[in-house]
Amino acid sequence: MSIILQSTVGGFSAQFMRKLPLVEQAMREHGLEPSEFVISKDYASTATIPIMGPFFFSYSVFFGEETFTVTEPNDMVFLDYFLKRVLASDGPPELPRRPGLMRRLFGWMAEAV
Repeated sequence: MSIILQSTVGGFSAQFMRKLPLVEQAMREHGLEPSEFVISKDYASTATIPIMGPFFFSYSVFFGEETFTVTEPNDMVFLDYFLKRVLASDGPPELPRRPGLMRRLFGWMAEAV
């Protein structure tokens, strides 16, 4: 099964729907079951200029007892953000360690003149 999609603003874009199976496959590869996720799309705010409509959408993602909401300008920006969250590791990223002062000093002294 796939991710459950809900929208109060007319659905998701065709490009979003074409890319969604790839995101679901990435989820499965990372041990996540897409059918446990619900994505809801709503207007983020009321229109500041009535004839133009709102500029941003609010995307809420529900899974298990967890939820998060982001505000993005369109479906594809949201999907890219969601994919990055799916692919992110659970722990903090390892930062490369810079050599200490003594190691740099000895390295400098060991260089040929």
